[in-house]
Amino acid sequence: MKLDWKLYDWNQIDTAVLYAILALRSEVFVVEQDCVYQDIDGKDAKSNHLLGYEDDQLIAYSRLFKPGDYFEEYSFGRAVIKQTHRGLGLGDELVQQSIQALGLDKEIKISAQYHLEKLYQKHGFVSQGDTYLEDGIPHIAMYRNFSSS
Repeated sequence: MKLDWKLYDWNQIDTAVLYAILALRSEVFVVEQDCVYQDIDGKDAKSNHLLGYEDDQLIAYSRLFKPGDYFEEYSFGRAVIKQTHRGLGLGDELVQQSIQALGLDKEIKISAQYHLEKLYQKHGFVSQGDTYLEDGIPHIAMYRNFSSS
């Protein structure tokens, strides 16, 4: 299965697209993962938004950051696949699309849910440091294309 990918900056997002983004993030991060956290964190306006559609339904999403807008490095987060579409390779596709949208040669840092560490490793990310709790869920810092300088 291949999704139709669209990349928006904050000013291109209309209310229908914003509603779909927030609904998917809430469906997975709040309800499915049983995690009460502040999803509306003020960072959406600083990011670009990558959306993967099947027909007109939002299936996959991540938000992308330039250096200094989240971490000191390029970054992406809130990476999510609709539960009904997991196990079809869409997680790999979302990570690939996110990296491509940021730039294949860019140094990228993410805060990955620990249980997804192997997924990100397949795409060149390397774990650094210990796991830590973020909103009650184990995470780990991961880096891609980092130089030693």
